Amino acid sequence: MKKLVTILILYFLVTLSYAQQVDSAYVQKHYDKATYRIPMRDGIKLYTIIYTPKDQSEKYPILLNRTCYNASKYDNYKAIRQPSSFLVRDKYILVYQDVRGRYMSEGTFTTLTPNIPGNDRKNKEAIDESSDTWDTIDWLVKNIKRNNKKVGIFGISYPGFYTTAAIPDAHPALKAASPQAPISDFFFDDFFHQGAFLQSYTVAYPVFGYQKDTLTKQPWYTEQLMRLYTPVPKDGYAFHLSQGSLKNITKKYHFDNFFWKEVTEHPNYDAFWQKRNILPHLKNVTPAVMTVGGWFDAEDLYGPLNIYKTIEKNNPRAQNTIVMGPWDHGGWARETGKTTHNHIYFGDSISTAYQREIERNFFAYHLKGEQIKSLPEAYMYDTGAKSWKTFDVWPPNDTPNVMFYFGNKGQLGIDSPTDEEAVF
Repeated sequence: MKKLVTILILYFLVTLSYAQQVDSAYVQKHYDKATYRIPMRDGIKLYTIIYTPKDQSEKYPILLNRTCYNASKYDNYKAIRQPSSFLVRDKYILVYQDVRGRYMSEGTFTTLTPNIPGNDRKNKEAIDESSDTWDTIDWLVKNIKRNNKKVGIFGISYPGFYTTAAIPDAHPALKAASPQAPISDFFFDDFFHQGAFLQSYTVAYPVFGYQKDTLTKQPWYTEQLMRLYTPVPKDGYAFHLSQGSLKNITKKYHFDNFFWKEVTEHPNYDAFWQKRNILPHLKNVTPAVMTVGGWFDAEDLYGPLNIYKTIEKNNPRAQNTIVMGPWDHGGWARETGKTTHNHIYFGDSISTAYQREIERNFFAYHLKGEQIKSLPEAYMYDTGAKSWKTFDVWPPNDTPNVMFYFGNKGQLGIDSPTDEEAVF
């Protein structure tokens, strides 16, 4: 049973925090590691691991990753979930931090911390992810040697939300932000899909729904997770069908889970969800932003599309780029060789090409000042042509409108009906 618990926890941590693996021997040879407890304006200290290039011949920009998925996993030079090997070898000061209330950081964890506009540094109670990021960056540029006073932030999935939440009222040193598969609003991504409760996420609630009672590098929700795995369900569909109504899951599994309570008590898009929506706060954007998503991302497709669109609408002069490729959730951060979905093949080494030619250039241009050709407005992978296309405006101005018809005989009509059909 103990072995099963370990396997299950590792599965959740890996699938919820994607990235490409980098050779830990390389990191140990070329980087020095240190850990800090960085104080926030209200006195809470956040656990932070920092890798600094050993080469002292120049100053380096900072790359920050804030996570709820255990920054301790980056400890001991283990380079799992590092940024791409290209960024590691390009020499950045790599910073990993447990967000408030998670693992080795102090404080109380909040589901998608609501944004408080203004970032008033004198108000010790006005705490959100923007303020925690501001305080972290301010400490880093003042205390970490050989930094060039320029900071980038990145993150995939939930850490993509933390990246997005750093953009409003950003620290002046924050020059580049890359939200990747970011959550923008939980009511439309992840646990809800366009407002529909997602049953398959029932098993994930223990990861987010319990406060820890001590600083720890280990998951504290193991017992609660195992409620759903004793015995291990062999068929997910049959498992959920056998549960009956939602109240039975509450009674049997999630009776003490605060996140489950929040979700079940707020089934509609009420004030609880609305104040956790980061989109209305994406105004006066100063960092360059590159939002990344996958056309086949079944978890967070709403987030990247709407974050880009909102920044574009509210900040017409912002350096705002969107990248959408033929990936599933976080697929651009790991290379599988052949990119396929079901039986459809899209190409080879697509993730590597993105890491080398798009992500690498984005951070090098904005943080290192390298004279790289500026990024277009949009990188879009055409899944029909199976090739990348770039655009200076997104959506393109000359895009014609297309009308689709769903026919009674299961046929799809384009621009003209094939029989008596419903128009969409």
